[in-house]
Amino acid sequence: MAEQRRGLGRGLSALLDEVDPALADAGPGRGASEIELSQIEPNPDQPRRSIAAPELEALAASIREQGLLQPILVRPLGAGRYQIVAGERRWRAAGAAGLAAIPALVRELDDRQVLEIGIVENVQREDLNALDEAQAYQTLIERFGHTQAAVADAVGKSRSHIANTLRLLQLPQSVREHVLSGRLTAGHARAVAAAPDPQALAERIVAASLNVREAESLAREAAGKAPKPSRAGGKDADTAALENDLAEVLGLVVEISDKGGKGELKVRYETLEQLDDLCRRLTRT
Repeated sequence: MAEQRRGLGRGLSALLDEVDPALADAGPGRGASEIELSQIEPNPDQPRRSIAAPELEALAASIREQGLLQPILVRPLGAGRYQIVAGERRWRAAGAAGLAAIPALVRELDDRQVLEIGIVENVQREDLNALDEAQAYQTLIERFGHTQAAVADAVGKSRSHIANTLRLLQLPQSVREHVLSGRLTAGHARAVAAAPDPQALAERIVAASLNVREAESLAREAAGKAPKPSRAGGKDADTAALENDLAEVLGLVVEISDKGGKGELKVRYETLEQLDDLCRRLTRT
């Protein structure tokens, strides 16, 4: 089963290459067809729940000027109808720009593949807020019977990242609203989730504009835990904290070895999909 998931992951990654504006030219030569906007409908299970109006307006202005340079990905629904798999923002912006039809890649995909592609696309582009990401992982677990390990393989993240992200769904609603509004980052939210009284700690962090490391320190203090020790090899607390910060962003294990301002940064991956995701991030322009 693990090998099947890895094979599926490579297939999804290759498919996303065809619609990734940072990695591929997606003109008609790549198999895209012109489809009327009126024939296309959004996916109700789209992991990204909201698109900021200024972001949509900026993309619409670009499309008016240059056209839609990359296709969206859709699946056929029958009777000349299609459902968006990846590219809803481009579809909406194209409509706002006055286009009647747009290039689209048509692929036969099942519900599980559609959800996995939606998660991968948004996470790779950092378009999901932490709560939308957590809910998408939870949907994979509840609807399709994925384990946390299977989710990690499917979306190219570490198992610890999946587990830590899922914990955010247990936060009180008031704390979730701070995350959705941007007053708390995903790092803040993970620190708050470990505290005995997440709501009180969240309000304290917001009021004092504390950074993530300060929030983590308060969470440990509230839980009655000793300060987090530096790692083996005499690693200082700042370096260890930076490792944690990078690990949270990448969803991978990170190790920093520093000696007098020179050293090495190691990022550990467990699957080829995780390596593909890291390469996308590093080469994106």
